[in-house]
Amino acid sequence: MNAHAATQLLLDARTSGLLLDWRRLAVGDAATAYAVQDAQLLRLGPVGGWKVGSKGEGMEPACSPLPASGMLAAGVELSGPQWRIRGLEAELALRVGRDFDPGDALPSREELLGVFDAVLPAIEVVETRLGPAPCGNPWAAMADLQSHGALVLGTPLPMPAAAPDLRAISASLSLDGKEVARMTGGNPAADVWAMLAWLARHCARRRMPLKKGQIVTTGSCTGVQHARPGMKVEAVLDGIGAVAFSFGD
Repeated sequence: MNAHAATQLLLDARTSGLLLDWRRLAVGDAATAYAVQDAQLLRLGPVGGWKVGSKGEGMEPACSPLPASGMLAAGVELSGPQWRIRGLEAELALRVGRDFDPGDALPSREELLGVFDAVLPAIEVVETRLGPAPCGNPWAAMADLQSHGALVLGTPLPMPAAAPDLRAISASLSLDGKEVARMTGGNPAADVWAMLAWLARHCARRRMPLKKGQIVTTGSCTGVQHARPGMKVEAVLDGIGAVAFSFGD
């Protein structure tokens, strides 16, 4: 299946609200999945940020651009049939403080500290256009913007003098005031600066370099939790801040 056909299937699923059988989305490698991501963003609007994550130290990360339309301020209420799964991940996000194109070089941590100007708590809402669960094709899931639904953002905090280490951050997630998850070190623990260096070079190679004001989110700090309609959701990242929103009935 070519990237154009896969893109159209995913966009049709978004428009119709009907799940697309993942077995119809014959995406067979990362290059095709990333091409499908790019083609969707041409239709969904400008890139407001990126999500990047890794399965563990020494493993190549994976990423997806995020539509600016899905970057939401804390306090929002999410209602409508598109919120089926209502998956939730508390995450550390960083704000890009200046345009940055490292070309084919892998930037150092010190260089990146001059690129990002703030950190902030975030909750990624996990949704998918694919069914039935579980999706048996990881490239199809990657093409589906890595199951991204929305990113709810807390208040930015100027980049601390001691740059944050994802492996040391403690985070909690609560539903209707009841804590349902608390972890230290991410899920799984990974060096955030190594992931960010990979992402910066990857974006440059994709001819979509990081832009001032974009938000980069760095993977789950609490694992995926699930809410029911009508619930209030709150995440707290110790030393970073809190962010909350709710789902409509």
